Amino acid sequence: MTTETPLSPERSTRSRSWRWTASSGLALLVLVTIHMVAHHFVVDDIGGLRTYRNVLDYISTPIIVVIEGVFLVVVTAHAMLGLRSVLLDFGLSERWRSLLERTLVVLGVVTVAYGFVLIGVLASRA
Repeated sequence: MTTETPLSPERSTRSRSWRWTASSGLALLVLVTIHMVAHHFVVDDIGGLRTYRNVLDYISTPIIVVIEGVFLVVVTAHAMLGLRSVLLDFGLSERWRSLLERTLVVLGVVTVAYGFVLIGVLASRA
């Protein structure tokens, strides 16, 4: 069992991590709302779903590319922070913790890069 002072580096890191997780969660609420409204509530097609052609037209708009890109980054960061938090609850050693954090950063970067490639491909097909 470790004893932590209020200003210990470990406590500061956990607090900062929690704030980032909470902030990204709030940002997700806003972005999911925008995404749902834009994709399902302002669609002229029956059933509130866009056709492939509608998606291509929609994603070709520069502001939409930016919004979807921000959504991708925020959802990935939130997921990696949440996964990190769950795995750190197992009480990993400092060596495993460091490996976990590096692995999650690489996984997050690969995920975002792949998502940006997909957004770019769709935007270029319009």
